[in-house]
Amino acid sequence: MEPGNETRLSTFLLLGFSEDPALQPLIFGLFLSMYLVTVAGNLLIVLAILSDPHLHTPMYFFLSNLSLVDVCFTSTTVPKMLVNIQTQSKAITYAGCITQMYFYLLFGGLDNFLLAVMAYDRFVAICHPLHYTVIMNPQLCVQLVLVCWVISVLHALLHSLLVLQLSCTHLEVPQFFCELNQMIHSACSDTFLNDVVIYFTVVLLGGGPMAGILYSYSKIVSSVRAISSAQGKYKAFSTCASHLSIVSLFYCTGLGVYITSPITQDSHSTATASVMYTVVTPMLNPFIYSLRNKEIKRALQIFLGRKT
Repeated sequence: MEPGNETRLSTFLLLGFSEDPALQPLIFGLFLSMYLVTVAGNLLIVLAILSDPHLHTPMYFFLSNLSLVDVCFTSTTVPKMLVNIQTQSKAITYAGCITQMYFYLLFGGLDNFLLAVMAYDRFVAICHPLHYTVIMNPQLCVQLVLVCWVISVLHALLHSLLVLQLSCTHLEVPQFFCELNQMIHSACSDTFLNDVVIYFTVVLLGGGPMAGILYSYSKIVSSVRAISSAQGKYKAFSTCASHLSIVSLFYCTGLGVYITSPITQDSHSTATASVMYTVVTPMLNPFIYSLRNKEIKRALQIFLGRKT
């Protein structure tokens, strides 16, 4: 998206949530707190998993990757917003905007694919327990993560290159970061191809992993129903409850952003969905996983006790 001939500006203006100066300290404090909690919580999960040999399993390998991606995902958008509030500026450079959009798409895509991989891991663990260690071997786990990275990089690169072909004269973005849909519809050139690619990738790269998750859990439910003991059923479902909670929150907010933002004029509803997607979900992930997981709790207690 190149600035048009009508302007020499090389910056975009991120309008954020409110222009009321009285609300800026409140917004700054709220987002700073959520950002620090997100970074601290997810890094603690990663460090606890790395420090406990009992957690060196496929399930926790994928969880540690998800936690690292969540830190990067939030760090793509929130720090710039905090700097803008602190400096009382709404500006972001053209290069900075494109870069922010690229990494936002990259880490959002990684979250999406890792959640699908984690569902497959649970499917193998519950439906094929005797072959779990053979199927989910370390080599396959690394390959699955690498495939997630490759697809996410190509997906983000595709959208970024298409946006670079657009021209614009309207440099105000009604968001707190350079979100893809808002960037496209700030352009003055034809965006038909961009819209088609967005919906195509949402269906393919969003619907594909979602279909995989639904298939995995349909098989898991069938297997759990065949378990005779109530304790066995509870244990099987408890290993999936945290993942299901995160999946529901991630997809509901994510699809809300990408489906409604091209067709609605209400920037406040889009911004609210974006906050849930980019800030709240990554912040809640470590709490949801740790509160429902005794092994993570124990690893955190050992890790924190060792540090004190």
